[in-house]
Amino acid sequence: MTTPLQFSAFVMNTTSHITHGAWRLPEARQSDFNSLEHWVSLARTLEAGTFDYIFFADVVGLYGDYQGSWRKFVESGLQIPSNDPTVLASAIAYATEHLGIAVTSSILQTHPFQFARMMSTLDQASNGRIAWNIVTSQSANAWRNFGYDDITGHDDRYRWADEYVDVVYKLWEGSWDDGALVADKKSGLHADFDKVHKINHVGERYRVEGPHLVAPSPQRTPVLFQAGSSPAGRGFAARNAEAQFIMSPNPRAAKALIADTRTLVTDAGRAPDDLQFFQGLSFVIGSTEEEATRKAAELDEFIDPTTIIAHAAGGMGFDLGSYDLDTPIGEIEAEGNRSTLAWVKEAITDREPTVRDLAEIRSRSGRVVGTPETIADVLEDWRAAGVGGINVVNSTIPGSYEEFIDHVMPVLRDRGLAKREYAEGTSRRKSSGRDRLPDTHPAAAYRGVFGNQ
Repeated sequence: MTTPLQFSAFVMNTTSHITHGAWRLPEARQSDFNSLEHWVSLARTLEAGTFDYIFFADVVGLYGDYQGSWRKFVESGLQIPSNDPTVLASAIAYATEHLGIAVTSSILQTHPFQFARMMSTLDQASNGRIAWNIVTSQSANAWRNFGYDDITGHDDRYRWADEYVDVVYKLWEGSWDDGALVADKKSGLHADFDKVHKINHVGERYRVEGPHLVAPSPQRTPVLFQAGSSPAGRGFAARNAEAQFIMSPNPRAAKALIADTRTLVTDAGRAPDDLQFFQGLSFVIGSTEEEATRKAAELDEFIDPTTIIAHAAGGMGFDLGSYDLDTPIGEIEAEGNRSTLAWVKEAITDREPTVRDLAEIRSRSGRVVGTPETIADVLEDWRAAGVGGINVVNSTIPGSYEEFIDHVMPVLRDRGLAKREYAEGTSRRKSSGRDRLPDTHPAAAYRGVFGNQ
């Protein structure tokens, strides 16, 4: 029997997240992002469609400038305004019963003691349905927002992340023993002192005495997501993550990436299947191939190529705003990460690609256009490559998800590619059959190691 894929809805508490310009479509509701009902309603729709997670991306700063300024981001709504997704999580938890709630939080933005307390509180409130997408923030503006002169070096950020997760693991897994919370009204004993511990962490960046102020939540440690694709990021994921968000160009590339990363997982002393992979894809769905193609062309009319370019280049440290859209890629003089430019050259081999091609390729990357049956065929290929989940990118909210649930999910269920109903229990139990991290995870090393001090 084959294992169904997992599905998460990739969203952000902002107007223009990934498919820039699509918020202007008549049916799009992304600009209602300030409305709590907007998100609660979407969460209920996703749960009715047996999605596994609502997955909130987040940033704590602007991307690099476009045309020498950050004007473009404000005028196009490119992830500004952007609200804090963790504030929404408790409302979504209250309004749903099974849907996992994944929130992005950077090591930069919240001290690990406070972050551990916040996530444990949410995991309690949701009965064990919270996940954390671990990021290190690659925006220089984000670092300046938190008082630094500039961004910390790439590998240094991951060394920082290593200590950050070390602190929260100690709090989540080691500060309270099982059975410590008694709440015995007859004896008056609320908690067993001998089973509650300070962690006394002293590291390069943090000194945290403890104890954790929240008793163990259903999962203790939330489900751990990570999206780094660099060698340092993949190594961090291999040691820590339970799910990795990937954006491979095709199943063949995904298969190679997954095989290589699973080797890193085993090298870290974990089982290969301890890390699952969620591929980011968007869908344009039609009752016929012709209808799907027409809908894709209509979507393209609303997509803003300059905002796509501002997002893509600004996230990698160079400004393409001074170049005309028809400028050949070969004429661009850019410092920093040139991998995206190389990617465009690899994609277009019969002529010299242009800046406009970057926007078009980026906007269509990961897009699947076709009937529900065609889409199911494509998802079978991704699953065969080793992908365990699909991070569904939207063009419109709620329409992208409503269409996928109404038209694609029934076909996927018939093929065993999607579940028909939720299993009981926490988000981790639904996906792995257990509430707690396995003993092979580094966080498990802190169980039962702290005496009372």
